[in-house]
Amino acid sequence: MTDETTNQGETGNGAAQPADQPAPSLRIISHFVRDLSFENVAAIKGVTSSARPEINVTVNLDGAPTSENRFTVAMKINAKAEADGQTRFLVELDYVGIFEILNVPQEHIHPFLFIECPRQLLPFARRVVSDVTRDGGYPPLMLDNVDFAALYRQRLVELQAQQSAQGETPPTAEA
Repeated sequence: MTDETTNQGETGNGAAQPADQPAPSLRIISHFVRDLSFENVAAIKGVTSSARPEINVTVNLDGAPTSENRFTVAMKINAKAEADGQTRFLVELDYVGIFEILNVPQEHIHPFLFIECPRQLLPFARRVVSDVTRDGGYPPLMLDNVDFAALYRQRLVELQAQQSAQGETPPTAEA
């Protein structure tokens, strides 16, 4: 359902937008689990311990165009729980979204892919991880929110430092 009371010449932040330039649009076409692995190592080995496990989580992103305005973004989440020097469980999730991005200048597509698209996917991936750990006999692992904008800026700084060390011209990108 659309709100028909909005003014054509304004964006959501109150800034005027030229009437002839359509607003940027991001739409999820599809999202799905491409791969999921849950290894209940403690149950397999018969480990019983009441020690609270330390859980390490990593999130990696990959994005690529599939057609002119369609893009695929993959979020790979790995979680490992350890207690008393032994692994309790491992979760590996590859969650993918297919997005349609319209009316976004080419120089802003990269930030859209690695900031906004993952932000849209995270709640769904969080639910999968929570359900699989709960179904594996553990308290549900609730992933914290991820600041994808900060991660994007951090990755740009790392890439610029690598290229500077190699004597190449560092790329410039807006985040």
